[in-house]
Amino acid sequence: MRPARIVVLTVSAIVVILGLTWIGQGNDFFLYKVFAPQYEQVRYNTFKQSQSYNDGMAQQLQNFWIEYVNPNTSPEHKQALASTILHRFADYDDSRLPLDMQNFLRQLRHQRTSSAR
Repeated sequence: MRPARIVVLTVSAIVVILGLTWIGQGNDFFLYKVFAPQYEQVRYNTFKQSQSYNDGMAQQLQNFWIEYVNPNTSPEHKQALASTILHRFADYDDSRLPLDMQNFLRQLRHQRTSSAR
């Protein structure tokens, strides 16, 4: 075999390998672009259903409640706390909370709606 032909075959093989690699990488990118949002949504939903997330939310609300009912808390601070609590727990499933915390959230929501009228 002539050396020129060996060089041409080697370069051709390298080009074919690079082309296949490029196609594979493009395919990986396409698959990631299509399926990554759904994958991340499943991860997010799983996280929001986890015990640690729900325990943390309940503990955070309890800390807010302790601060809210403290007799030394000023009315302005209570109003700011209520806004923070209602914003933080706006899309949270209240049924995962203890009954006293559910009632506290209902009370805050009722106060907010009755004061808005």
